[in-house]
Amino acid sequence: MKTEFAVKNRYADAAEAQEQALCCPVDYNPEFLKIIPAEVIEKDYGCGDPSQWVEPGDAVLDLGSGTGKICFIASQIVGPEGKVIGVDMTDAMLEVAERNAPMVAEKIGFSNCEFRKGRIQDLALDLDLLENELKSSPISDANAWLEMEAVAEKLRRDQTMIPDNSIDVVVSNCVLNLVEPQLKPQLFAEIFRVLKKGGRAVISDIVADEPVPEHLQKDDHLWSGCISGALTEDGFARAFEDAGFYGIEFVKFESKPWKTVEGIEFRSVTVRAWKGKQGICLERNQAVIYRGPFKSVVDDDGHAMERGKRYAVCDKTYQIFQNEPYGNSFQFLDPLENIPLEQAENFADCDGTRTRHPRETKGEGYDVTKEAEDCCDGDSCC
Repeated sequence: MKTEFAVKNRYADAAEAQEQALCCPVDYNPEFLKIIPAEVIEKDYGCGDPSQWVEPGDAVLDLGSGTGKICFIASQIVGPEGKVIGVDMTDAMLEVAERNAPMVAEKIGFSNCEFRKGRIQDLALDLDLLENELKSSPISDANAWLEMEAVAEKLRRDQTMIPDNSIDVVVSNCVLNLVEPQLKPQLFAEIFRVLKKGGRAVISDIVADEPVPEHLQKDDHLWSGCISGALTEDGFARAFEDAGFYGIEFVKFESKPWKTVEGIEFRSVTVRAWKGKQGICLERNQAVIYRGPFKSVVDDDGHAMERGKRYAVCDKTYQIFQNEPYGNSFQFLDPLENIPLEQAENFADCDGTRTRHPRETKGEGYDVTKEAEDCCDGDSCC
């Protein structure tokens, strides 16, 4: 909690006067910056641009939205059919964002952006609602404290700030590292909770090439400066994996470090990860072939596949592999006779990997002789 107050106080000061030490140089699309007030740009801090992976019509959630720059960029991308929600815990940052939101809306011709006060590791609790409760029932003793905890839990349940399965893409720009270590698993679990099935997280943050030693973690100034709370490169990816994401990839990885402290390099990365591998596994006689270029790969469910071999997969995996980020890596083989979902049985080898004989997809009784079809590009196949 001491760390959280250090972060809140430093960013409150940074909302009043620009602090260069809090941000990395980032090239944002200048077309989107034209309509954003200078105050927002000057007092917004980050290390990447996750808005590059936002699409028209998306429902976007920005964690640690600050003065709202990423939100205002995303609002232009998603258009009037989409929506953008920014969550931040710092009043001074929220004041700048909320004051400038109507000006941005007027310039783009529609209003699709709102800001809420909350902690990014507790996206169910709206702190504005909690503060209203505290004003009407101030805490005067231990019993009142316990009662207010019960009120907070009721607010999480009955007036959830960000509901389950409601967001297409969660973005964040150099904020996750500011959350205390013991709360980071809860943070990633919350990101997973609010995303729709098939949704994605696109997170820009600072990572370290070595574990950050304890004495640096205890330095509040380094912590609030996006240094001491940084996960390692593999630890950052593993945090997504542990939360249940799949298709986790570094879509951007800066070759040069932003800062070096005691020989440890701290650099900006952007990770994209997907939600949706949960669910039942059904057998529909589908097969995939890994195209390469690697000799073999292992997916997030532990399926090991060698290049060029036909593998049996359940319908869920078959559908997942056809979409980003896997689509170009596999050849997809539909069964000759379609098995309707309502007639499909449970997939027998969901936890393992087995090859699929071609006659499982063609049918055991397949016995066809055909002349070669003209399937070549150009004048000749040879």
